[in-house]
Amino acid sequence: MLLKMKVSGLTIDPFTNVPIVILKDMDEKNTLPVWIGVLEASAIASELEKIQFSRPMTHDLLREILKSLGATIEKVEITDLKENVYYALIQMTTKEGGFTLDARPSDAIAMALRAGAPIFVDPRVVEKSKSIDLRETGKEGVKEGAKNFLDSLEDMNPGDFGKYKM
Repeated sequence: MLLKMKVSGLTIDPFTNVPIVILKDMDEKNTLPVWIGVLEASAIASELEKIQFSRPMTHDLLREILKSLGATIEKVEITDLKENVYYALIQMTTKEGGFTLDARPSDAIAMALRAGAPIFVDPRVVEKSKSIDLRETGKEGVKEGAKNFLDSLEDMNPGDFGKYKM
């Protein structure tokens, strides 16, 4: 059974300075950190903060195109994690029927936020994410710091994320 999750916030990996979107299940028992690109983090943050731009950004443009075509995003699923790469699907419907699109999780999350669509995660992805070796170097201090950082994500609540909380 898939876990329904919500965007709990955005943070920065203190070791790589890469943005991370934090997903938590509805009971806040499971946390999934997903490392994403800067542009995707900006797209997610702008939607979380309801920032309006004078011209449509890419995800906003795509939302308007889908709307014009009568397509609806029903849900987003983060389905797998292989070799530290997350995989996602966007489930959509039109008057002709349903279809599924392969997507990067960051784009899928950005679109789900704009469409008000639920985000689901395969529980196996949550389990696999706990074994990600972020620091595949021989520096044990860095590895331990990364492990402590991931452990601390489990205990965070939305108030810990500053202006990017949900």
